[in-house]
Amino acid sequence: MHASLVRSAKGAIPLHAVKADNLKRWLPARRQREADWIRAANFTAKEYVLLLVPNGSGGLASAVLGLGSGHDPLALATFSESLPPGIYALGDTPAEVGGARGALAWVLGTYRFDRYRKKSARQLPKLALPPGINGDEITRIADSVFLARDLVNTPSNDMGPEELAGAARALARDYGAKFSQIVGDELLARQYPLVHTVGRASVREPRLIDFTWGEANAPKVTLVGKGVVFDSGGLDLKPSSAMLTMKKDMGGAAVVLAIARMVMDAKLKLRLRVLIPAVENSVSGSAYRPGDVLRSRKGLTIEIGNTDAEGRLVLADVLAEADTEAPELLIDVATLTGAARAATGLELPPFFTDDEKLASDLMRCSTEVHDPLWRLPLWRGYEPTLSSSIADLNNNPDYNLAGATTAALFLNRFVSRAKSWVHFDIPAWVDRPKPGRRKGAEANAARAVYALLKERYS
Repeated sequence: MHASLVRSAKGAIPLHAVKADNLKRWLPARRQREADWIRAANFTAKEYVLLLVPNGSGGLASAVLGLGSGHDPLALATFSESLPPGIYALGDTPAEVGGARGALAWVLGTYRFDRYRKKSARQLPKLALPPGINGDEITRIADSVFLARDLVNTPSNDMGPEELAGAARALARDYGAKFSQIVGDELLARQYPLVHTVGRASVREPRLIDFTWGEANAPKVTLVGKGVVFDSGGLDLKPSSAMLTMKKDMGGAAVVLAIARMVMDAKLKLRLRVLIPAVENSVSGSAYRPGDVLRSRKGLTIEIGNTDAEGRLVLADVLAEADTEAPELLIDVATLTGAARAATGLELPPFFTDDEKLASDLMRCSTEVHDPLWRLPLWRGYEPTLSSSIADLNNNPDYNLAGATTAALFLNRFVSRAKSWVHFDIPAWVDRPKPGRRKGAEANAARAVYALLKERYS
């Protein structure tokens, strides 16, 4: 169980949370001394405002958190981010932020990325698990999210294709999964030409990471994650401002590893396969060029309209391989387009699928676990924008709108046998920090996808 959780509530300090519009009705239920302190502090239950209520001996009697209008179900992460060491227990809190969600918010609030800093001597406050809450499940989810965050937050000089493969290998080893990888020129011999082409300009060899877990006859679920460890844009070089966060371009890979960890740790009844093309999109004399025509694993030819549209290329080869097994569910996760960010921002990543039941289930699971997602249309009317005058496809659509949709349509050309397919276009990044979600890496969609898989394959 996570180090910030304990089972016994003996001597625990109560933690309360209240919405602004309920404060007047809530206060009379408090002890007189506590209510007087809250009034004297002019506490209005403004969102994320934390009030410490002292006891008569210099310690804490309780803590009260304002929820504002109550739009943030993970607001209780404020407690673990701010409270001094001690044992605490959830007290009077609205149902929508309490229980398992409150416990998960607490643990998410303990996250720190301190690999490059002197370790903090701060002791973690500890939360007594609410009655009936599964601490192992809370820990499973949080530790998997933290794995993804750590991978994305690690700068590219320490997170190259080899290091990403090492993280995947370690995870596979921990759960008895069968791991393999194809490295460098062997990618050409094994028919992954696009993965090789995108990664060949870097001194760090490209590779395809592949591991499987579970019973061979169980329903097949395949996860594909974009593992571009740094994206310079290639010869269509990005401006320096756009490169500053490009260590996160392997966020899709990090998220699928987080999902895989949850699935394996929970022992879900499925056969899992994880595929990650791990490359660096760099610049050198061997870099691929605008105007080149490349042949994919599937046999489709692709004219290169822009070398900064590399993610869809490496995913194309890997989706083609994943599709050969005709999995019951094929999921790809990628930091693919700026257009997705323009459409829904960094807090609401879009997904694309033509499976109506899958879309409905994902939206419901997303809401239930507060891992925000939004469906965008896989609009077939934009298919002609992918055309090329000299090849089967162009990786830079002849249309300056709907870029997230046209990218999804491009990927869909490489999927034909999977029973269901869904593509997530995630930011893997937080730019407006909130409790439990610090500025930096985020495992968008990981908890929602796990909730879906748990529902279907427990």
